[in-house]
Amino acid sequence: MTTETDAHWMALALAEARLAAEAGEVPVGAVLVKDGQVIATGRNTPVAQHDPSAHAEINALRTGAAALGNYRLDGCELFVTLEPCAMCAGAMLHSRLARVVFGTIDAKTGAAGSVLDLFAEPRLNHRTQVQGGVLAEECGAVLQAFFQQRRSVAREQAEPLRDDALRTPSERFAALGDYAFAPHYVQDLPSLNGWRLHFVDEEGAPGEDGQLASCLCLHGPGEWGYFFRRLTGAQGLRTLVPDLIGFGKSDKPKREAAHRLEWHRDVLLEWLDRVQPQPVVLVHSAAAADLASLLQAAAADRFVDVIAAPDGGERIKDAWRAPYPDRGYEAALRALGPLASSSGPTAVQAGALARLVRNAMGYSTS
Repeated sequence: MTTETDAHWMALALAEARLAAEAGEVPVGAVLVKDGQVIATGRNTPVAQHDPSAHAEINALRTGAAALGNYRLDGCELFVTLEPCAMCAGAMLHSRLARVVFGTIDAKTGAAGSVLDLFAEPRLNHRTQVQGGVLAEECGAVLQAFFQQRRSVAREQAEPLRDDALRTPSERFAALGDYAFAPHYVQDLPSLNGWRLHFVDEEGAPGEDGQLASCLCLHGPGEWGYFFRRLTGAQGLRTLVPDLIGFGKSDKPKREAAHRLEWHRDVLLEWLDRVQPQPVVLVHSAAAADLASLLQAAAADRFVDVIAAPDGGERIKDAWRAPYPDRGYEAALRALGPLASSSGPTAVQAGALARLVRNAMGYSTS
């Protein structure tokens, strides 16, 4: 049973995990306790020590054994933020720990029940009590944030920013809880000239007929994909929502000359060939009417239908300002139009719009 005391010790282990993250190590922390006293702490240091065995648990066990002057750690409890691996579980059993308490599970290498359970192996000659799930959400969040940041760094290295462009920091969008869709990026299309295009590709639950209708959601000058947040991922739809270069989460050229509607049209057509070669329904905001017309004229066979999205009438500012930390990012606004303020479709309007898209594709809307 989890107790307040367990949570207290796990919070100390979490502090060790955060220190590991700051040092560039996978954030796992451990605390060794005996008779209500901290005997030792440990955190992941494999990278710093060039040692594959330097897991948080091993470091804590080594330090604790030295402090007690005994490799047997009878009566000790170990608190660790991540389910132990087979190596650490074996060391815990050899040290004769009385109890092991961990935070979040490790579905890939966990040896306390996820992949295997060494602690339940009846042929081993020691029994250590195991308790999992203590501050699991907090422990998991530290790991998730670390790996997300590492993926972001890897992506930035793989998708370098042109010298004549800017890339809005992701933190600018963090407060927009109603637009927490998985980001996708493309940079190698010929028309992109090395700029990075962001887009959302969300599939809702299939319609009653088991089908998904595909739609391209097109924002106009001064807007970005946020306009379609209430339509994105709607039941029965696969929604493709690109941010035009210079807007939203896409790269932002520093000069106005790059921004011609004809060029944005060419980028979108190349991108559509990549992500959705089959015909789609084109849904556009009022501000995107001219660009939608250019797309339809250039490739009418790509679009089953063209539908203008309604605007709910609510006036908002923060979401539209998010892509632009300062004037240096605003070349597209200066070239094509001012910052928008409209909210996009309401939830009710988005539902009706989804039905229109499915009707256009010939799918059931009952």
